Amino acid sequence: MLKTRKLADETRKLADETRKLADETRKLADETRKFADGSKGTAMNERNASHIEALVKDQNSWRETCLNLIASENVTSRRVRGLMGSDFAHRYAEGHPGERYYQGTEIIDEIESLLKQQMKGLFRCRHTDVRPISGTIANDAVFSRYIRPGDVVMVNSTPGGGHISHHRAGSVGKYTKNIVNFPLTADGWHIDVEHTLDLMKALEPRVVIMGKSLFLFPEPVKEIAPYCKKKGIHLIYDAAHVLGLIAGHQFQDPLAEGAPLVTASTHKTFFGSQRGVILSNLDDDEWRKIDKGAFPGSSSNHHLETLVALTFATYEMMEFGEEYARQIVANAKHFARKLFDLGFKVPAEQFGFTESHQVAIDMSDFGGGASAALTLKDNRIIANMNLLPHEPLDRVTNPAGIRLGVQEMTRVGMKEPEMERIAELFKRCLMEKKFVGDEVAEFRAKFQEIGYSFDGRR
Repeated sequence: MLKTRKLADETRKLADETRKLADETRKLADETRKFADGSKGTAMNERNASHIEALVKDQNSWRETCLNLIASENVTSRRVRGLMGSDFAHRYAEGHPGERYYQGTEIIDEIESLLKQQMKGLFRCRHTDVRPISGTIANDAVFSRYIRPGDVVMVNSTPGGGHISHHRAGSVGKYTKNIVNFPLTADGWHIDVEHTLDLMKALEPRVVIMGKSLFLFPEPVKEIAPYCKKKGIHLIYDAAHVLGLIAGHQFQDPLAEGAPLVTASTHKTFFGSQRGVILSNLDDDEWRKIDKGAFPGSSSNHHLETLVALTFATYEMMEFGEEYARQIVANAKHFARKLFDLGFKVPAEQFGFTESHQVAIDMSDFGGGASAALTLKDNRIIANMNLLPHEPLDRVTNPAGIRLGVQEMTRVGMKEPEMERIAELFKRCLMEKKFVGDEVAEFRAKFQEIGYSFDGRR
């Protein structure tokens, strides 16, 4: 009997040990599965990250085979690109050079001071703020100082070429809903000065904003500025599209013509990088308002790596800007004329089609701007749809027009003969409905170097 109980006890102990061993085995299996799952996850994440690298390579190689005619884009030189991704990509520098809220900013202080100095010289102005990180941020830094709830603000309408930041859906709309469009001349491409002055007398606007997104011709700054000065109206000129043309003395100089404030982005007809700038001839006391609008009003850290790149690009603009801007305007005029001669509806013939980098085309015969832009993209020609003057706003998703810009293709070395070739490609693609994508890629392959730059000088 004793032996039987002993055997039973030993059996129970053995069973307990077996259960413990089974539990340990299950735990080990669970840990193994977790480790395996983690390894799979890690491998998958790394594969996904590598996919991003592959997509960037695809973008780079694809765009080098395209005719890039977006009017708001440009390419930076290779030496400018080489400055991005430096240690400055990791750093902060709030405030002004020599007055920072962080230590360790001595080198960026020197670079930023040089940029401000060169911008003042290039645009012949008293003040500049280079801290806005985009043209729209530059706009908001200024608008926030001057526009109060209920104020009347006069702007270019969307069909008239105005930028979204000037409208109810954009920056101005954050401060007031009383936004009045400039009346246009019958042709639609110019502000009607007489009617505008009559409206200003009747409405007493606090702010007037000139400059456009579809920007073929200069604005009537000389005609409007004296009245603004007399009545204390704040005149702001948005030069985002034409900054490089102004620097190159091939477009109106709004500061010299009487606009106290100019805002701009730095990467359309200017040489990059993608940032914003404010230029002014205001007196020191009035400028302090704008200074506070830039910091802390609309930015904290101001993205130092692109500021460094902009500084280098500004020296390129000082060296090559006039020659570059002259060729841009010549190319745009020649391109527009050739398109017109081939049968496209290129407006504003009576004014020489354009005085900037832009060309507009009425694509009503090809299904509208959206359809035409898509067809062009499928043939490696990149453009964007755009409302034309006098079109209703409800056509914004398929307007009649497309907007083209020649500044990027000019920078890679294209001149008037190449503009003719591009116009012929438009004809074959849109009128003759032929696929020209391979021909575009072959043509574009001959233009891979970035001109008007310091590339290759080392």
